[in-house]
Amino acid sequence: MAFLPRYLLLSLLLLNSLLFSFVKSDDEEDNLFRSINSYRTTLNLTTLRENDKAKCLADEIADQFKDQPCTNTTGANTVPGTEPQFSDYPNLLSKCKLNVTTTRDAAIMPACVPNLVPDLVLSNYTMSQYATSLNDTKFTGVGIGSDDNWIVVILTTNNLEGSFTPDNSSANVLFQLGLISQAVFLLMAFLLLL
Repeated sequence: MAFLPRYLLLSLLLLNSLLFSFVKSDDEEDNLFRSINSYRTTLNLTTLRENDKAKCLADEIADQFKDQPCTNTTGANTVPGTEPQFSDYPNLLSKCKLNVTTTRDAAIMPACVPNLVPDLVLSNYTMSQYATSLNDTKFTGVGIGSDDNWIVVILTTNNLEGSFTPDNSSANVLFQLGLISQAVFLLMAFLLLL
């Protein structure tokens, strides 16, 4: 009998996904956002709010993946612990005016789906290792970015370590001032050489 509620849930999700496909939304990210919130609603979980900073980072990560082919070792198919590491993660955070402190508790979930077919994209999140994070009540926000066949979902929390609040730390301000002073120095040196 435990099979019936799960079967019913999956049927509702598929129907929901198909309905969104017929609406012909041009935006895969909006489609996935609505589908994830419908999924969470069927589980009696609160819906996720859009987080602009998480969306920025999701877009940056999707851009990093865009030339990587879909395989059985990428995205939701990846064996936990073997996910690709982002060697330029600090730069990606900087582009979105974030720091590692406020992104530590987030869940970053890339998936590769040829042509980003909506029902396949949704199942890559709801029927994979990512479902554990989607079902977690600690997550309250979401940012979604896509590029080519890649779509990235980032889940955020309400606590400081996962809130994706902008980096207004003095270290970041000093770093930016240091870059500005170096640029001014190089410009002055160039002008003096002329």
